[in-house]
Amino acid sequence: MNIIHEIILINKNSALEGSKLKIEKRGEKLNIRGSLPSKKDAGRNKIQRISLGLNADSLGLEEAKKKLKLINLQLELNQFNWNNWTIENKVDNIDNKPDDFINKTKQFEEFFFKEPKSEFLSSTRKTTWKSSYIPYIKRMISIYNNGDNKNLNNIFLETLNSYKEGSRSRKQCGTTLNVFAKFIKYTLPEEWKIMSRGYGLKRASFRQLPNDEQIEEIWRQIPNQSWKYVFALMATYGLRNHEVFFSDLSALKDNEDKIIRVLQTTKTGEHQVWPFHPKWVETFKLYKLGENPNLLPKINTDLKITTLQQIGKKITDQFNRYDLKIKPYDLRHAWAVRTIFYDLPDTVAARMMGHSVSLHTQTYHHWITKRDQQKAVNNAILKFQKEDHI
Repeated sequence: MNIIHEIILINKNSALEGSKLKIEKRGEKLNIRGSLPSKKDAGRNKIQRISLGLNADSLGLEEAKKKLKLINLQLELNQFNWNNWTIENKVDNIDNKPDDFINKTKQFEEFFFKEPKSEFLSSTRKTTWKSSYIPYIKRMISIYNNGDNKNLNNIFLETLNSYKEGSRSRKQCGTTLNVFAKFIKYTLPEEWKIMSRGYGLKRASFRQLPNDEQIEEIWRQIPNQSWKYVFALMATYGLRNHEVFFSDLSALKDNEDKIIRVLQTTKTGEHQVWPFHPKWVETFKLYKLGENPNLLPKINTDLKITTLQQIGKKITDQFNRYDLKIKPYDLRHAWAVRTIFYDLPDTVAARMMGHSVSLHTQTYHHWITKRDQQKAVNNAILKFQKEDHI
């Protein structure tokens, strides 16, 4: 591994998320450098360095990435304290500091009741808090305290998925957590609204997914070559709308492995994705993007100016403008179903899609069950045929 190259990629992705900090290599050690609260002049920032005491190797870099995320979170919540970042003190991972998360929920409650009294009667507000907020905030705290994985994305998803799909409680939970996420300036997954009303596909919707022939035909109908590439990437790799513009496409070049890397621009983290169908890389001429990613549409991807949601909306708007008769997420769902019948393990498919296995199996339960039943039937038939020839 080229440690310098990896550091450059990490810093680039971090900057896309709005961070003013960078990981740097000094000698054989890793540090974090950037705009940080002044140690002497309260209220002011200056360019400073945090010595991590980590070796400049692959293991040290993985740990440095965690520290970078933690410091950015502390800065965002105004909880950064230099006392926690001296070499003689062990730098705690946020995973081991539940008070950080608990404090956010307490601050949220205070904020809720500080809204202008003209908007709500005091009694009405208390009733709303008790019925529409407390149950879901408490559930989230419980999941946070009892779980091993403190990643915020997983906490939000596990809380939502603890309620029955399509239920009123699940919908209210989605609404409540959405408000809480905005309060702590946390970006929920783009598909949050869909997940809240019962993520993914109802049985009637399964039948409406485009098949492979329809996908190829729709692709041919798109008049603009740049947007044909967007459509093709989403169909071939099951990408979320915005991920098209935040992926390393260099592996699409001739003689490369065609495994693209979705960059760490969302809370799902960086992950790799394989093409299904592999032949579509050639069919849709995606190899050209490996040589020149600028063939994609020219849209603003500066996250200091725009948001992932706004970028995703541009793709949705373009689908509507071309009257494609399908939604962008239909391509993602179709990709997921396609991997099931390639017999790709569910754990692997979930990782490629950037979500949990439980969410994956819940969303695509209908198709996974059908696959497993078909395998059982095939095995039974094969066994019968072998016995019949004995």
